[in-house]
Amino acid sequence: MLLFPPAHSFRHNAMKKKKKGLCPCVRSRVIEFHIQSSQLLEVLPIVKYSALSLFADRFYPALSRLEDSSGTENWLLRPVGESNLQLFALVSLWVSSKAHNTPPLSVKTLKSLADKFIKEQHYTKGDLLEAEMVFMQVLEFEIGMSNIAFVFVEELLIQLKVVARVGEHVKFEACMDVMDLLYENEETLLLMSLQYLHRGGTFRFFLG
Repeated sequence: MLLFPPAHSFRHNAMKKKKKGLCPCVRSRVIEFHIQSSQLLEVLPIVKYSALSLFADRFYPALSRLEDSSGTENWLLRPVGESNLQLFALVSLWVSSKAHNTPPLSVKTLKSLADKFIKEQHYTKGDLLEAEMVFMQVLEFEIGMSNIAFVFVEELLIQLKVVARVGEHVKFEACMDVMDLLYENEETLLLMSLQYLHRGGTFRFFLG
């Protein structure tokens, strides 16, 4: 159970009056925002897809449980509106950039992006710092990123190029476009299936 102090009680009380459910259309828009933000921030692919894994595969699914938890009092989670989800999407990119030993995104850069594209809510630098802490608490501070779909797709493409001539014509950019579509359409189970096939050596069986 998460117990967060209501740092912005006036905003928390105003937002609490109108509770929004987590509908698929909101998720799709936020994932699209996430992908566009990663492009604007020019982060590395590993940073982008690690952030997507943290946000879409772990953080977002946990919100349904938090919606039913009476102990969740932080204004960013009560309720979880689309603007707050966009903020958490930016936070996931921030966390990922720091985890991968790349030049971490700055709070100033993230706030500038939020000011430009998140229209319904104004966030301060302090809000970003608070959102990072809430994000980490929801994930229970577990941010391991070695077991993400991007890594397996990258490895599979390398193997494909080694064992089959057709692999030479497969563009990695096209693979990333496919992954983006799968995340946008909530079809990431297919990405998980790729991981299991890779672990079991199934692709080597078909290609060899």
